[in-house]
Amino acid sequence: MTRDLNLDDIQGNVTRAYGRFSFPFARYFFFHFPNAVAGRNFVDAVRQKVTTAALWQGANKKPDCTTNVALTFPGLLVLQLPVRMLQQMPAAFIEGMKARAFILGDRDQNKTEEEALRDDWDAHWDPIWQKSREPGSGGKDDVHMLVTLNAQSLSLEQADKPHPALQGRIDWLTALAQEVGVRQLDGICKDGKARFQDASAVFDKFGPLTLPTAKEHLGFTDGIGDPVFEGQHGNRGSADTVIGRGKLTSKGWEPLATGEFILGHPDESQELPPTAKPPEFMHNGTFMAFRKLHENVGSFEAVLAEEAARYAKLMGVSKEEAQETLRAKMCGRWTDGVPLSKVPTYDAWVAFGEKMQFRGGDVTPLDGYKNNLSYIGSPEARDFRYGDDMSGAKCPGGAHMRRVNTRDYLDPLNKSGTDPATGAPYKNETATSALNKRRRILRRGLPYGPPNFEHKDDETEQGVIMLIVGTSLERQFEFVQQQWIQYGLDFHQGNNTCPMLGNHDHSKRHTIPSDPASGRPPYVMSKLKTFVECRGGDYFFIPSMTALRMIAMGIVDPT
Repeated sequence: MTRDLNLDDIQGNVTRAYGRFSFPFARYFFFHFPNAVAGRNFVDAVRQKVTTAALWQGANKKPDCTTNVALTFPGLLVLQLPVRMLQQMPAAFIEGMKARAFILGDRDQNKTEEEALRDDWDAHWDPIWQKSREPGSGGKDDVHMLVTLNAQSLSLEQADKPHPALQGRIDWLTALAQEVGVRQLDGICKDGKARFQDASAVFDKFGPLTLPTAKEHLGFTDGIGDPVFEGQHGNRGSADTVIGRGKLTSKGWEPLATGEFILGHPDESQELPPTAKPPEFMHNGTFMAFRKLHENVGSFEAVLAEEAARYAKLMGVSKEEAQETLRAKMCGRWTDGVPLSKVPTYDAWVAFGEKMQFRGGDVTPLDGYKNNLSYIGSPEARDFRYGDDMSGAKCPGGAHMRRVNTRDYLDPLNKSGTDPATGAPYKNETATSALNKRRRILRRGLPYGPPNFEHKDDETEQGVIMLIVGTSLERQFEFVQQQWIQYGLDFHQGNNTCPMLGNHDHSKRHTIPSDPASGRPPYVMSKLKTFVECRGGDYFFIPSMTALRMIAMGIVDPT
Protein backbone atom coordinates (compact mmCIF):
# COMPACT_ATOMS: atom_id res chain seq x y z
CA MET A 1 0.00 0.00 0.00
CA THR A 2 3.00 2.28 -0.45
CA ARG A 3 2.21 3.32 -4.04
CA ASP A 4 0.87 6.87 -4.34
CA LEU A 5 -2.10 7.10 -6.69
CA ASN A 6 -3.87 10.15 -8.05
CA LEU A 7 -7.17 9.17 -6.45
CA ASP A 8 -8.87 12.29 -7.84
CA ASP A 9 -8.34 10.88 -11.35
CA ILE A 10 -9.68 7.37 -10.63
CA GLN A 11 -13.37 6.54 -10.47
CA GLY A 12 -14.51 5.66 -6.97
CA ASN A 13 -16.08 2.28 -7.74
CA VAL A 14 -12.65 0.95 -8.70
CA THR A 15 -11.11 1.47 -5.26
CA ARG A 16 -14.31 1.09 -3.22
CA ALA A 17 -16.91 -1.66 -3.33
CA TYR A 18 -19.43 0.82 -1.78
CA GLY A 19 -20.97 -2.29 -0.24
CA ARG A 20 -24.11 -3.61 1.35
CA PHE A 21 -23.72 -1.67 4.58
CA SER A 22 -22.42 1.70 3.36
CA PHE A 23 -24.45 1.93 0.13
CA PRO A 24 -27.05 -0.87 0.16
CA PHE A 25 -29.00 0.43 -2.86
CA ALA A 26 -27.98 0.63 -6.51
CA ARG A 27 -29.55 1.57 -9.82
CA TYR A 28 -27.93 0.73 -13.17
CA PHE A 29 -28.90 2.81 -16.22
CA PHE A 30 -28.02 2.02 -19.84
CA PHE A 31 -27.88 4.60 -22.63
CA HIS A 32 -27.63 4.64 -26.42
CA PHE A 33 -25.99 7.57 -28.25
CA PRO A 34 -27.65 8.60 -31.55
CA ASN A 35 -24.47 10.41 -32.60
CA ALA A 36 -21.13 11.67 -31.32
CA VAL A 37 -22.33 15.17 -30.45
CA ALA A 38 -25.18 13.99 -28.23
CA GLY A 39 -22.93 11.37 -26.66
CA ARG A 40 -20.18 13.87 -25.86
CA ASN A 41 -22.65 16.33 -24.37
CA PHE A 42 -24.06 13.58 -22.19
CA VAL A 43 -20.63 12.39 -21.06
CA ASP A 44 -19.60 15.98 -20.31
CA ALA A 45 -22.61 16.58 -18.07
CA VAL A 46 -22.46 13.25 -16.25
CA ARG A 47 -18.69 13.39 -15.62
CA GLN A 48 -19.23 16.46 -13.43
CA LYS A 49 -21.27 14.29 -11.05
CA VAL A 50 -18.87 11.32 -11.05
CA THR A 51 -17.64 10.12 -7.67
CA THR A 52 -13.86 9.80 -7.61
CA ALA A 53 -11.63 7.64 -5.42
CA ALA A 54 -10.54 10.65 -3.36
CA LEU A 55 -10.56 9.91 0.36
CA TRP A 56 -13.67 10.95 2.27
CA GLN A 57 -12.13 13.32 4.75
CA GLY A 58 -12.21 17.01 5.58
CA ALA A 59 -14.40 18.92 3.12
CA ASN A 60 -14.80 15.84 0.92
CA LYS A 61 -17.63 14.17 2.83
CA LYS A 62 -19.05 10.73 2.16
CA PRO A 63 -21.82 11.30 -0.41
CA ASP A 64 -25.43 10.23 0.07
CA CYS A 65 -25.41 8.93 -3.51
CA THR A 66 -22.46 8.03 -5.75
CA THR A 67 -22.28 8.19 -9.55
CA ASN A 68 -19.93 6.28 -11.85
CA VAL A 69 -19.80 5.57 -15.57
CA ALA A 70 -18.45 3.04 -18.05
CA LEU A 71 -18.52 2.69 -21.84
CA THR A 72 -18.75 -0.25 -24.24
CA PHE A 73 -16.65 -0.56 -27.39
CA PRO A 74 -19.65 0.37 -29.61
CA GLY A 75 -20.09 3.42 -27.37
CA LEU A 76 -16.50 4.54 -27.93
CA LEU A 77 -16.99 3.96 -31.65
CA VAL A 78 -20.09 6.18 -31.81
CA LEU A 79 -18.24 8.85 -29.82
CA GLN A 80 -15.81 8.91 -32.77
CA LEU A 81 -12.68 8.09 -30.87
CA PRO A 82 -9.80 7.57 -33.31
CA VAL A 83 -9.99 4.24 -35.14
CA ARG A 84 -6.24 3.78 -34.71
CA MET A 85 -6.71 3.86 -30.94
CA LEU A 86 -9.81 1.64 -30.94
CA GLN A 87 -7.98 -1.00 -32.97
CA GLN A 88 -5.47 -1.32 -30.14
CA MET A 89 -8.13 -2.14 -27.56
CA PRO A 90 -8.18 -5.73 -26.18
CA ALA A 91 -9.91 -8.27 -28.44
CA ALA A 92 -12.32 -9.40 -25.70
CA PHE A 93 -13.47 -5.82 -25.10
CA ILE A 94 -13.96 -5.22 -28.84
CA GLU A 95 -15.97 -8.43 -29.30
CA GLY A 96 -18.10 -8.03 -26.18
CA MET A 97 -19.47 -10.55 -23.73
CA LYS A 98 -22.13 -12.03 -26.01
CA ALA A 99 -19.50 -13.07 -28.55
CA ARG A 100 -17.52 -14.75 -25.74
CA ALA A 101 -20.47 -16.82 -24.51
CA PHE A 102 -18.89 -20.13 -25.50
CA ILE A 103 -15.70 -19.35 -23.57
CA LEU A 104 -17.69 -18.22 -20.53
CA GLY A 105 -20.02 -21.23 -20.49
CA ASP A 106 -23.06 -19.02 -21.05
CA ARG A 107 -24.23 -21.20 -23.92
CA ASP A 108 -24.20 -24.96 -24.42
CA GLN A 109 -20.60 -25.98 -25.08
CA ASN A 110 -21.74 -29.20 -26.77
CA LYS A 111 -23.37 -27.25 -29.60
CA THR A 112 -21.74 -25.55 -32.55
CA GLU A 113 -22.18 -21.81 -33.01
CA GLU A 114 -24.67 -22.45 -35.81
CA GLU A 115 -26.71 -24.77 -33.61
CA ALA A 116 -26.65 -22.29 -30.73
CA LEU A 117 -27.84 -19.43 -32.95
CA ARG A 118 -30.57 -21.59 -34.44
CA ASP A 119 -31.79 -22.51 -30.97
CA ASP A 120 -31.80 -18.86 -29.75
CA TRP A 121 -29.32 -19.63 -26.98
CA ASP A 122 -29.79 -16.18 -25.42
CA ALA A 123 -33.61 -16.31 -25.34
CA HIS A 124 -33.52 -16.32 -21.51
CA TRP A 125 -31.48 -13.08 -21.43
CA ASP A 126 -33.16 -9.78 -20.64
CA PRO A 127 -34.42 -8.13 -23.86
CA ILE A 128 -31.93 -5.26 -23.55
CA TRP A 129 -29.02 -7.71 -23.83
CA GLN A 130 -30.64 -9.78 -26.55
CA LYS A 131 -30.89 -6.66 -28.73
CA SER A 132 -27.51 -5.13 -27.89
CA ARG A 133 -24.77 -6.09 -30.37
CA GLU A 134 -27.31 -8.18 -32.28
CA PRO A 135 -25.82 -9.16 -35.68
CA GLY A 136 -27.62 -7.46 -38.56
CA SER A 137 -29.29 -4.84 -36.35
CA GLY A 138 -27.01 -2.01 -37.41
CA GLY A 139 -26.32 -1.30 -33.75
CA LYS A 140 -29.63 0.54 -33.30
CA ASP A 141 -30.19 -0.92 -29.82
CA ASP A 142 -26.58 -1.25 -28.66
CA VAL A 143 -25.74 -0.36 -25.08
CA HIS A 144 -23.18 2.46 -25.22
CA MET A 145 -22.91 3.75 -21.67
CA LEU A 146 -23.59 2.47 -18.17
CA VAL A 147 -24.30 4.86 -15.30
CA THR A 148 -24.25 3.31 -11.83
CA LEU A 149 -25.82 4.99 -8.82
CA ASN A 150 -25.23 3.74 -5.28
CA ALA A 151 -27.08 5.20 -2.30
CA GLN A 152 -26.96 5.14 1.46
CA SER A 153 -29.98 4.23 3.58
CA LEU A 154 -32.35 6.93 4.78
CA SER A 155 -31.55 6.18 8.44
CA LEU A 156 -30.88 3.27 10.79
CA GLU A 157 -34.57 3.10 11.67
CA GLN A 158 -35.46 3.12 7.96
CA ALA A 159 -32.46 1.24 6.63
CA ASP A 160 -34.58 -0.50 3.98
CA LYS A 161 -35.37 2.83 2.32
CA PRO A 162 -32.83 4.66 0.12
CA HIS A 163 -31.71 8.20 0.80
CA PRO A 164 -33.79 10.76 -1.19
CA ALA A 165 -30.60 11.79 -2.99
CA LEU A 166 -30.95 8.62 -5.08
CA GLN A 167 -34.30 9.65 -6.54
CA GLY A 168 -32.97 13.15 -7.05
CA ARG A 169 -30.05 11.82 -9.08
CA ILE A 170 -32.38 9.52 -11.08
CA ASP A 171 -34.64 12.46 -11.96
CA TRP A 172 -31.64 14.56 -13.00
CA LEU A 173 -30.18 11.76 -15.13
CA THR A 174 -33.48 11.03 -16.88
CA ALA A 175 -34.06 14.72 -17.64
CA LEU A 176 -30.49 15.12 -18.93
CA ALA A 177 -30.87 12.23 -21.36
CA GLN A 178 -34.03 13.79 -22.78
CA GLU A 179 -32.42 17.22 -22.99
CA VAL A 180 -29.34 16.14 -24.98
CA GLY A 181 -31.16 13.52 -27.08
CA VAL A 182 -29.62 10.37 -25.62
CA ARG A 183 -31.90 7.32 -25.41
CA GLN A 184 -32.36 5.60 -22.07
CA LEU A 185 -32.75 1.92 -22.87
CA ASP A 186 -35.47 -0.27 -21.39
CA GLY A 187 -35.89 -4.03 -21.81
CA ILE A 188 -34.51 -4.82 -18.38
CA CYS A 189 -35.85 -7.81 -16.40
CA LYS A 190 -37.69 -10.76 -17.87
CA ASP A 191 -40.80 -8.81 -18.90
CA GLY A 192 -38.64 -6.14 -20.52
CA LYS A 193 -40.55 -3.28 -18.93
CA ALA A 194 -38.02 -1.89 -16.46
CA ARG A 195 -36.01 1.17 -17.50
CA PHE A 196 -33.16 0.54 -15.08
CA GLN A 197 -31.70 -2.41 -13.22
CA ASP A 198 -32.67 -2.27 -9.58
CA ALA A 199 -30.33 -3.76 -6.96
CA SER A 200 -29.98 -3.75 -3.21
CA ALA A 201 -28.58 -5.69 -0.29
CA VAL A 202 -30.74 -8.63 0.79
CA PHE A 203 -32.67 -7.25 3.75
CA ASP A 204 -33.93 -9.22 6.73
CA LYS A 205 -35.81 -8.47 9.95
CA PHE A 206 -34.02 -8.26 13.29
CA GLY A 207 -36.53 -7.41 15.96
CA PRO A 208 -38.06 -4.02 15.09
CA LEU A 209 -35.45 -3.24 12.43
CA THR A 210 -35.16 -4.28 8.78
CA LEU A 211 -31.44 -4.27 7.99
CA PRO A 212 -29.09 -5.08 5.10
CA THR A 213 -27.29 -8.41 5.34
CA ALA A 214 -24.18 -9.84 3.70
CA LYS A 215 -26.28 -12.61 2.15
CA GLU A 216 -27.16 -13.38 -1.43
CA HIS A 217 -30.39 -15.19 -2.35
CA LEU A 218 -29.07 -18.74 -2.07
CA GLY A 219 -28.39 -18.01 1.59
CA PHE A 220 -24.60 -17.63 1.61
CA THR A 221 -22.61 -14.81 3.20
CA ASP A 222 -20.83 -13.02 0.38
CA GLY A 223 -18.18 -10.40 -0.36
CA ILE A 224 -15.68 -11.19 2.41
CA GLY A 225 -12.34 -11.54 0.62
CA ASP A 226 -12.26 -8.86 -2.08
CA PRO A 227 -8.64 -8.12 -3.12
CA VAL A 228 -6.56 -5.26 -1.74
CA PHE A 229 -3.95 -3.56 -3.94
CA GLU A 230 -1.17 -1.01 -3.49
CA GLY A 231 -2.38 2.56 -3.11
CA GLN A 232 -6.03 1.57 -2.90
CA HIS A 233 -6.71 3.27 0.42
CA GLY A 234 -4.23 6.10 0.10
CA ASN A 235 -2.20 6.38 3.29
CA ARG A 236 -5.00 4.98 5.45
CA GLY A 237 -4.58 1.26 4.78
CA SER A 238 -3.80 -0.89 7.81
CA ALA A 239 -1.86 -4.13 8.05
CA ASP A 240 -5.06 -5.96 8.99
CA THR A 241 -6.76 -4.83 5.78
CA VAL A 242 -4.52 -6.94 3.55
CA ILE A 243 -4.72 -10.19 5.54
CA GLY A 244 -6.47 -12.81 3.44
CA ARG A 245 -7.15 -10.29 0.68
CA GLY A 246 -3.75 -9.73 -0.88
CA LYS A 247 -1.10 -12.11 -2.15
CA LEU A 248 0.55 -14.72 0.02
CA THR A 249 4.35 -14.45 -0.03
CA SER A 250 7.11 -16.03 2.04
CA LYS A 251 6.84 -12.93 4.25
CA GLY A 252 3.08 -13.24 4.74
CA TRP A 253 0.19 -11.27 3.24
CA GLU A 254 1.02 -8.30 1.00
CA PRO A 255 -1.17 -6.08 -1.22
CA LEU A 256 -1.40 -6.98 -4.89
CA ALA A 257 0.26 -4.79 -7.51
CA THR A 258 -1.81 -1.79 -8.61
CA GLY A 259 -1.52 -2.73 -12.29
CA GLU A 260 -3.67 -5.81 -11.79
CA PHE A 261 -6.64 -3.47 -11.41
CA ILE A 262 -5.69 -0.01 -12.74
CA LEU A 263 -4.06 0.63 -16.11
CA GLY A 264 -0.82 2.58 -16.33
CA HIS A 265 0.78 1.02 -13.24
CA PRO A 266 3.07 -2.02 -12.84
CA ASP A 267 1.27 -5.34 -12.43
CA GLU A 268 2.42 -8.53 -10.71
CA SER A 269 4.82 -9.26 -13.59
CA GLN A 270 6.43 -5.85 -12.95
CA GLU A 271 5.24 -4.71 -16.37
CA LEU A 272 2.73 -2.10 -17.45
CA PRO A 273 -0.50 -3.70 -18.70
CA PRO A 274 -0.93 -3.22 -22.49
CA THR A 275 -2.87 -0.09 -23.40
CA ALA A 276 -3.98 1.69 -26.53
CA LYS A 277 -2.38 5.01 -27.46
CA PRO A 278 -2.40 7.72 -26.27
CA PRO A 279 -1.33 6.30 -22.89
CA GLU A 280 -2.89 9.18 -20.98
CA PHE A 281 -6.34 8.16 -22.24
CA MET A 282 -6.23 4.73 -20.58
CA HIS A 283 -4.04 5.69 -17.62
CA ASN A 284 -5.97 5.26 -14.35
CA GLY A 285 -8.80 3.50 -16.19
CA THR A 286 -9.67 -0.18 -16.18
CA PHE A 287 -12.03 -2.78 -17.67
CA MET A 288 -15.19 -4.28 -16.24
CA ALA A 289 -17.53 -7.16 -17.00
CA PHE A 290 -21.17 -6.41 -16.20
CA ARG A 291 -23.05 -9.68 -15.59
CA LYS A 292 -26.61 -10.19 -14.46
CA LEU A 293 -26.64 -13.57 -12.71
CA HIS A 294 -30.08 -15.03 -11.99
CA GLU A 295 -30.33 -17.42 -9.04
CA ASN A 296 -32.72 -20.37 -9.29
CA VAL A 297 -33.61 -20.47 -5.60
CA GLY A 298 -36.38 -23.07 -5.98
CA SER A 299 -34.15 -25.57 -7.80
CA PHE A 300 -31.33 -25.02 -5.33
CA GLU A 301 -33.51 -25.66 -2.28
CA ALA A 302 -35.14 -28.72 -3.88
CA VAL A 303 -31.83 -30.34 -4.85
CA LEU A 304 -30.33 -29.52 -1.46
CA ALA A 305 -33.29 -31.09 0.37
CA GLU A 306 -33.05 -34.28 -1.70
CA GLU A 307 -29.29 -34.58 -1.31
CA ALA A 308 -29.49 -33.78 2.42
CA ALA A 309 -32.01 -36.55 3.02
CA ARG A 310 -29.62 -39.05 1.41
CA TYR A 311 -26.57 -37.62 3.19
CA ALA A 312 -28.32 -37.72 6.57
CA LYS A 313 -29.24 -41.37 6.09
CA LEU A 314 -25.76 -42.42 4.96
CA MET A 315 -23.87 -40.44 7.60
CA GLY A 316 -26.31 -40.95 10.46
CA VAL A 317 -26.84 -37.23 11.13
CA SER A 318 -29.87 -34.97 11.37
CA LYS A 319 -31.35 -33.37 8.24
CA GLU A 320 -30.45 -29.95 9.63
CA GLU A 321 -26.81 -30.97 9.99
CA ALA A 322 -26.87 -32.54 6.54
CA GLN A 323 -28.27 -29.38 4.91
CA GLU A 324 -25.83 -27.03 6.63
CA THR A 325 -22.89 -29.33 5.87
CA LEU A 326 -23.74 -29.69 2.18
CA ARG A 327 -24.19 -25.93 1.81
CA ALA A 328 -20.77 -25.37 3.37
CA LYS A 329 -19.11 -28.09 1.29
CA MET A 330 -20.48 -26.52 -1.90
CA CYS A 331 -19.39 -22.99 -1.01
CA GLY A 332 -16.28 -23.34 1.16
CA ARG A 333 -17.82 -21.32 3.99
CA TRP A 334 -20.67 -21.98 6.37
CA THR A 335 -23.74 -19.84 5.73
CA ASP A 336 -22.60 -17.27 8.31
CA GLY A 337 -19.26 -16.77 6.53
CA VAL A 338 -17.06 -18.95 8.75
CA PRO A 339 -14.49 -20.71 6.51
CA LEU A 340 -14.45 -24.51 6.38
CA SER A 341 -10.66 -24.40 6.36
CA LYS A 342 -10.71 -23.11 9.95
CA VAL A 343 -13.91 -24.74 11.23
CA PRO A 344 -14.32 -27.95 9.20
CA THR A 345 -17.12 -29.83 11.01
CA TYR A 346 -20.73 -29.13 11.87
CA ASP A 347 -20.22 -29.60 15.63
CA ALA A 348 -17.21 -27.27 15.58
CA TRP A 349 -19.25 -24.70 13.63
CA VAL A 350 -22.14 -24.79 16.11
CA ALA A 351 -19.71 -24.38 19.00
CA PHE A 352 -17.87 -21.54 17.22
CA GLY A 353 -21.15 -19.70 16.58
CA GLU A 354 -22.07 -19.92 20.25
CA LYS A 355 -18.60 -18.81 21.32
CA MET A 356 -18.74 -15.79 19.00
CA GLN A 357 -22.35 -15.16 20.05
CA PHE A 358 -23.79 -15.37 16.56
CA ARG A 359 -26.64 -17.43 18.02
CA GLY A 360 -27.66 -19.58 20.98
CA GLY A 361 -28.24 -18.84 24.64
CA ASP A 362 -29.54 -15.36 25.35
CA VAL A 363 -28.21 -13.87 22.10
CA THR A 364 -30.93 -11.80 20.41
CA PRO A 365 -31.23 -11.86 16.60
CA LEU A 366 -30.02 -8.24 16.49
CA ASP A 367 -26.99 -8.92 18.69
CA GLY A 368 -26.19 -12.04 16.67
CA TYR A 369 -26.38 -9.94 13.49
CA LYS A 370 -23.98 -7.33 14.91
CA ASN A 371 -21.53 -9.95 16.18
CA ASN A 372 -21.52 -11.76 12.85
CA LEU A 373 -20.89 -8.52 10.94
CA SER A 374 -17.96 -7.75 13.21
CA TYR A 375 -16.53 -11.21 12.53
CA ILE A 376 -16.84 -11.24 8.74
CA GLY A 377 -15.17 -7.83 8.59
CA SER A 378 -12.18 -9.07 10.59
CA PRO A 379 -8.96 -10.80 9.42
CA GLU A 380 -10.12 -13.92 11.29
CA ALA A 381 -12.66 -14.63 8.53
CA ARG A 382 -10.02 -14.30 5.78
CA ASP A 383 -6.71 -15.56 7.16
CA PHE A 384 -6.43 -19.17 6.02
CA ARG A 385 -4.75 -21.35 3.39
CA TYR A 386 -5.53 -24.42 1.31
CA GLY A 387 -2.02 -25.83 0.97
CA ASP A 388 -2.39 -27.80 4.21
CA ASP A 389 -5.62 -29.40 2.97
CA MET A 390 -4.61 -30.84 -0.38
CA SER A 391 -7.00 -33.79 0.02
CA GLY A 392 -9.96 -31.45 0.50
CA ALA A 393 -11.01 -33.16 3.74
CA LYS A 394 -11.71 -29.76 5.32
CA CYS A 395 -12.80 -27.82 2.24
CA PRO A 396 -13.47 -29.80 -0.97
CA GLY A 397 -11.13 -29.05 -3.85
CA GLY A 398 -14.10 -28.28 -6.08
CA ALA A 399 -15.84 -25.91 -3.65
CA HIS A 400 -16.73 -22.50 -5.02
CA MET A 401 -14.27 -20.56 -2.86
CA ARG A 402 -11.30 -22.77 -3.69
CA ARG A 403 -12.00 -22.25 -7.38
CA VAL A 404 -12.38 -18.47 -7.51
CA ASN A 405 -9.46 -17.74 -5.17
CA THR A 406 -7.01 -20.63 -4.99
CA ARG A 407 -4.76 -18.93 -2.43
CA ASP A 408 -1.69 -21.17 -1.94
CA TYR A 409 -3.35 -24.36 -3.25
CA LEU A 410 -1.52 -24.36 -6.61
CA ASP A 411 1.98 -23.97 -5.17
CA PRO A 412 3.98 -26.69 -7.01
CA LEU A 413 5.78 -27.73 -3.80
CA ASN A 414 2.56 -28.66 -1.99
CA LYS A 415 2.20 -32.37 -1.22
CA SER A 416 -0.82 -34.57 -0.56
CA GLY A 417 -0.91 -37.28 2.05
CA THR A 418 0.40 -37.66 5.58
CA ASP A 419 3.85 -36.77 6.85
CA PRO A 420 5.15 -39.97 8.50
CA ALA A 421 7.31 -37.91 10.85
CA THR A 422 4.35 -36.08 12.39
CA GLY A 423 1.33 -38.18 11.44
CA ALA A 424 -0.32 -34.96 10.23
CA PRO A 425 -1.02 -33.85 6.64
CA TYR A 426 2.00 -32.42 4.82
CA LYS A 427 2.28 -28.68 5.31
CA ASN A 428 4.31 -26.46 3.02
CA GLU A 429 5.25 -23.59 5.33
CA THR A 430 6.61 -21.50 2.45
CA ALA A 431 3.65 -21.97 0.10
CA THR A 432 2.72 -18.81 -1.80
CA SER A 433 -0.06 -17.63 -4.09
CA ALA A 434 2.32 -16.98 -7.01
CA LEU A 435 0.10 -18.91 -9.46
CA ASN A 436 -3.02 -17.16 -8.22
CA LYS A 437 -2.05 -13.50 -7.90
CA ARG A 438 -2.48 -12.78 -11.63
CA ARG A 439 -6.04 -14.18 -11.64
CA ARG A 440 -7.59 -11.97 -8.97
CA ILE A 441 -10.63 -9.83 -9.73
CA LEU A 442 -12.33 -6.96 -7.94
CA ARG A 443 -16.00 -7.64 -7.32
CA ARG A 444 -18.43 -4.78 -7.30
CA GLY A 445 -22.23 -4.78 -7.53
CA LEU A 446 -25.12 -5.90 -5.34
CA PRO A 447 -27.83 -8.56 -5.25
CA TYR A 448 -31.21 -7.83 -6.81
CA GLY A 449 -34.57 -9.23 -5.79
CA PRO A 450 -36.91 -9.46 -2.79
CA PRO A 451 -35.90 -9.42 0.89
CA ASN A 452 -35.34 -12.64 2.82
CA PHE A 453 -38.79 -12.66 4.39
CA GLU A 454 -40.59 -12.86 1.01
CA HIS A 455 -41.23 -15.96 -1.13
CA LYS A 456 -38.61 -16.85 -3.75
CA ASP A 457 -38.57 -19.52 -6.46
CA ASP A 458 -36.96 -20.01 -9.87
CA GLU A 459 -39.33 -17.51 -11.49
CA THR A 460 -38.77 -14.71 -9.00
CA GLU A 461 -36.52 -11.92 -10.25
CA GLN A 462 -33.50 -12.41 -7.99
CA GLY A 463 -29.77 -12.86 -8.27
CA VAL A 464 -26.58 -10.83 -8.22
CA ILE A 465 -25.38 -7.96 -10.39
CA MET A 466 -21.69 -8.71 -10.82
CA LEU A 467 -19.35 -5.89 -11.78
CA ILE A 468 -15.99 -7.61 -12.26
CA VAL A 469 -13.03 -5.24 -12.49
CA GLY A 470 -9.49 -5.91 -13.75
CA THR A 471 -6.99 -4.63 -16.29
CA SER A 472 -7.23 -7.83 -18.37
CA LEU A 473 -10.67 -9.27 -19.12
CA GLU A 474 -9.08 -12.37 -20.62
CA ARG A 475 -6.35 -13.13 -18.08
CA GLN A 476 -8.46 -12.36 -15.03
CA PHE A 477 -12.23 -12.66 -15.47
CA GLU A 478 -12.42 -15.00 -18.47
CA PHE A 479 -9.72 -17.31 -17.15
CA VAL A 480 -11.43 -17.71 -13.77
CA GLN A 481 -14.85 -18.15 -15.37
CA GLN A 482 -13.71 -20.74 -17.91
CA GLN A 483 -10.80 -22.61 -16.35
CA TRP A 484 -11.76 -22.56 -12.69
CA ILE A 485 -15.57 -22.29 -12.64
CA GLN A 486 -16.57 -24.25 -15.75
CA TYR A 487 -13.60 -26.67 -15.81
CA GLY A 488 -12.19 -28.76 -12.99
CA LEU A 489 -8.76 -29.99 -14.05
CA ASP A 490 -6.69 -27.65 -11.86
CA PHE A 491 -8.58 -29.02 -8.85
CA HIS A 492 -8.48 -32.71 -9.88
CA GLN A 493 -12.24 -32.57 -10.43
CA GLY A 494 -12.42 -33.98 -13.96
CA ASN A 495 -15.56 -32.66 -15.68
CA ASN A 496 -17.13 -31.38 -12.46
CA THR A 497 -17.89 -27.66 -12.62
CA CYS A 498 -18.32 -25.22 -9.74
CA PRO A 499 -21.23 -26.56 -7.64
CA MET A 500 -22.71 -23.08 -7.27
CA LEU A 501 -21.86 -21.07 -10.40
CA GLY A 502 -21.10 -23.88 -12.85
CA ASN A 503 -23.20 -25.02 -15.80
CA HIS A 504 -24.70 -28.37 -14.80
CA ASP A 505 -26.54 -29.24 -18.01
CA HIS A 506 -24.14 -32.14 -18.53
CA SER A 507 -21.94 -32.50 -15.43
CA LYS A 508 -24.11 -32.75 -12.32
CA ARG A 509 -21.64 -33.92 -9.67
CA HIS A 510 -19.77 -32.42 -6.75
CA THR A 511 -17.39 -34.64 -4.81
CA ILE A 512 -17.00 -34.16 -1.07
CA PRO A 513 -13.90 -35.96 0.25
CA SER A 514 -13.98 -37.56 3.67
CA ASP A 515 -11.27 -37.43 6.30
CA PRO A 516 -8.67 -40.00 5.15
CA ALA A 517 -8.37 -41.24 8.73
CA SER A 518 -12.09 -42.09 8.87
CA GLY A 519 -11.91 -44.80 6.22
CA ARG A 520 -15.19 -43.54 4.73
CA PRO A 521 -15.67 -43.09 0.98
CA PRO A 522 -16.30 -39.60 -0.40
CA TYR A 523 -19.87 -38.36 -0.73
CA VAL A 524 -20.89 -37.44 -4.27
CA MET A 525 -23.70 -34.98 -4.90
CA SER A 526 -25.00 -36.28 -8.22
CA LYS A 527 -28.14 -34.32 -9.07
CA LEU A 528 -26.92 -30.76 -9.37
CA LYS A 529 -28.77 -28.35 -11.64
CA THR A 530 -27.69 -25.00 -13.01
CA PHE A 531 -28.44 -22.82 -10.01
CA VAL A 532 -26.98 -19.58 -11.40
CA GLU A 533 -27.47 -18.52 -15.01
CA CYS A 534 -26.40 -15.41 -16.87
CA ARG A 535 -29.24 -13.13 -17.98
CA GLY A 536 -27.04 -10.78 -19.98
CA GLY A 537 -24.30 -8.19 -19.77
CA ASP A 538 -21.31 -6.79 -21.65
CA TYR A 539 -17.72 -5.64 -21.32
CA PHE A 540 -17.07 -2.01 -20.37
CA PHE A 541 -14.16 0.40 -20.09
CA ILE A 542 -14.12 2.53 -16.92
CA PRO A 543 -12.36 5.76 -17.97
CA SER A 544 -10.35 7.98 -15.66
CA MET A 545 -11.57 11.51 -15.04
CA THR A 546 -8.92 12.71 -17.51
CA ALA A 547 -10.23 10.35 -20.18
CA LEU A 548 -13.83 11.48 -19.58
CA ARG A 549 -12.76 15.09 -20.18
CA MET A 550 -10.91 14.05 -23.34
CA ILE A 551 -14.01 12.23 -24.62
CA ALA A 552 -16.30 15.16 -23.83
CA MET A 553 -13.99 17.61 -25.62
CA GLY A 554 -13.31 15.29 -28.57
CA ILE A 555 -9.53 15.69 -28.25
CA VAL A 556 -8.25 12.11 -28.13
CA ASP A 557 -5.10 12.05 -30.28
CA PRO A 558 -3.76 8.54 -31.02
CA THR A 559 -0.32 9.88 -31.97
